This record gives sequence, C-alpha cells and structure tokens, in this order.
Amino acid sequence: MKIKEKFYKTVTHFFPDFNKWIKWIIKDPRHSSYTKYGIKTLFWSGLYLFLLKLGSRRQINFKFNTEKFIRNISIICEEKLDRSPNDKTLADLLKKIPVKDFFNIKKKMIKHLIRKKRLEKYRLNGYYLIAIDGSGFLIFKEKKGNCVTRLINGVLYYWLPVLELKLVTSSGLALSVGTEFIENPGEKYDKQDCELKAFYRYADKLKKDFPQMRICLLLDGLFANQKVINICEKNHWKYIITLKEGSIPTIYKEFEVLKKLSLENRKEYEDEKIQQVFRWVNEIDYEGHLLNVLECNEYNKKKKIKTTFKWITNFKIDESNCHIVANKGGRLRWKIENEGFNMQKNGGYNMEHIFSEDIVAAKNFYSLLQISHNINQLMEKGLINASDMKRIGSIKNIAFLLLEELRNSVFDLEEIEFLKTHKFQIRLDSS
Repeated sequence: MKIKEKFYKTVTHFFPDFNKWIKWIIKDPRHSSYTKYGIKTLFWSGLYLFLLKLGSRRQINFKFNTEKFIRNISIICEEKLDRSPNDKTLADLLKKIPVKDFFNIKKKMIKHLIRKKRLEKYRLNGYYLIAIDGSGFLIFKEKKGNCVTRLINGVLYYWLPVLELKLVTSSGLALSVGTEFIENPGEKYDKQDCELKAFYRYADKLKKDFPQMRICLLLDGLFANQKVINICEKNHWKYIITLKEGSIPTIYKEFEVLKKLSLENRKEYEDEKIQQVFRWVNEIDYEGHLLNVLECNEYNKKKKIKTTFKWITNFKIDESNCHIVANKGGRLRWKIENEGFNMQKNGGYNMEHIFSEDIVAAKNFYSLLQISHNINQLMEKGLINASDMKRIGSIKNIAFLLLEELRNSVFDLEEIEFLKTHKFQIRLDSS
C-alpha cells in the first residue's frame, strides 16, 4: 500500500465522519452565487498545506495544480473539481470563519478517539495525560488585534503567544486538545495577559468540553500555586506539577527536611541506560491542601549526566507506583516541547511563519496546523512500519513522498471503496 492510501486509511479509520464534521460545524459565510469551491475543498486545501509541510501559503498555487492532485483532492473531500483553489481564496475564507469553529473540529477529533478507546492503553492509573504549556507563535511589527506587547532594544513588537493543551503518551504522541491565545482583554488593562491567566480562562472550557474525562494535568513550575491546585481539586483532576525551589519555597524546604526523616520512602531502579533513586513524602500541608512530593535522582550511564526531578502531585506515592508516576507521568511533560512545539516549529510545519496578516485568518491557519499534525502523528504511529522506514529513510520524508504520490498518481479507487465498506484495525505503536 502506498503512502497516500495509508494516509486515506488513517483518516477513514480514526475519523470516519470527518467530512460530515466539516460540513456540520463550519457554516459557509460566503454568498452562494459567488462560491466556486465548497467548504470541504478549501478546508482540505488548508490541511494539505500542513500535512505536506509546504512551508508557505503560496506553495498551494504551485504544488496543487496537477491533474492527478486535483482528482485526489476531489476524492478526499467528496466534491467534484476541475481545478484546485489558490492560496488567496483559502486565506479570504479563513478571515470570515469564527476561530471557535476550527477549535470545535479539533475537539470532535479528540472526543472521537476517546469514545472509541483508541488511546485507552496510554492512561496513567486510569487518567489521560494532558500537558499544558505556552509558546511563542507570531510576532508583528504593527498592532494586530489585542496582541500583547514587548519592548526589544527600544522597538515595540506585538506578540501573539499561545497556551496549548496536548494529550501526550509514552509512545510519543502529542495530540492537540485545546488552544487559548494569550491576548490582552482590550485597549485598557492593568496587566498584560500571560500563561497563567490563559490557563485560568481555559480551565472552565476544558471541564465543559470533557466533563466526564479523567484528566491528569502535567504542568511546569510556573503553575505551582494555590489557585491552580484549587482548580484541579474542584474539577476532580489529577496533577503532576514540576517543583522548583522558587515555585513554592515552603513545600520545597519542608520536603528536604522530611525526606531525611522518612528513609523508608526510597526505591532504586536500574537498567542498561539509567540509574534512578526515588524519594517521596506524602501529605505535606499547603494552604489547606495535602500535597505529595516525589523526587527522582537519575544518572544517565551513556551521557554520564546526573539530573534531579521533583514534582508535587495528588497521586499518593508509594513503592509500587513511584517509578510509574515519575517516568510515565511527570517526565512526559516534555512531549509537548519535543514532539509538540519543536516538531511544529522545526519539523516542516513552520508554526512561526505568518500565513496571514489578518489575525482571525492567522489563528485559523494555526488550528489547521494542529489538526494536520494530529493526523500525521496517527499515521506515523499507526501505519508507517519498519519496511516503510527503510524505503522512506526518515519521518521527515513522509510528507515529501505523500506530496509526490498525490501529484503523480490517483488514489486506488478499489482500495478506497474497500476501506469504505469493510471494517479494519490500526494498532498505534506503543514502543
């Protein structure tokens, strides 16, 4: 099976109603008499921009214009086409569509994966792991919307950061669950928006969007405060938060004293790569909350590096679970940085590129990037096997080969029809 059929199989298997969601959720704001391309066609054109890692919007005009590519996009979006839309048509549409519509598509995808138990084996003690972190996104020299401002070398810049929520797994998945843009509330404000304020806003949305979902938040030291812990306890969420000396000094100091008095709370672990020593203290009082603190001292045998990690959590720690909470919980927060932001900035998605000067369109391009990255990850972890990798060479080459196949050969219609009418399974890589 070629890469493009594997791509089609991924979408069909994980999101069989994807085209219906696009049609139901996104209302076409254009006048029908001036409309040449349907919503699904333009939505898929935007997805392909990132699925194929084209880097800039103008590449749509040069890469999507072969007869076979037009035929392929017709098949995937289920709309008859005689030519492919250009980048300006896509950008003009994205200016008019509410940002929440694209968020709702992404939310629908995650809910479907959870409902169908596609990610069941990646839970930690029954909880889905959601890492939350902020990142720089776009920087403008002129005022755009309610962007936060930053003075650099005497020059005022307008900055649009994001707070991103990703469902992370030990196998390397970092699936976008939600996004909160960090923006000032208006022309007048006492303090600029920030990651913490964005989290406080989004917490209610997360609970509303996933009311029954058992969630464990993975957070860095910035979020180690009473208000964040109150929100987690109120929503019945678990949390694993990085503890640094400056985060909650009283807890940090108390742990250092108590661990010397709790010598029984110790466990060692070793394999061919690392040595780990775990120490923990349960039920340290903090503003009415009983926090559990876990420490991991690690020695990397190959790199000969010693590292210490500390976390506060509401998981009770003991000898049976300390290594699980640390290695399959707290340590996975880095997935949002490595498999998430780093891949999107440096792995071909070009996250920090300005795809539109219009702030609404720019946000919608960001959502298309997140949706595309979710799909690509599921294909890479589900259908790209060892023999594929020998032929492909690296994950980075998948987008190039997919583009070449879409430009030069049409989907196998017999295979497509088979996929539509038969049930099949895709097992996500758990290595």
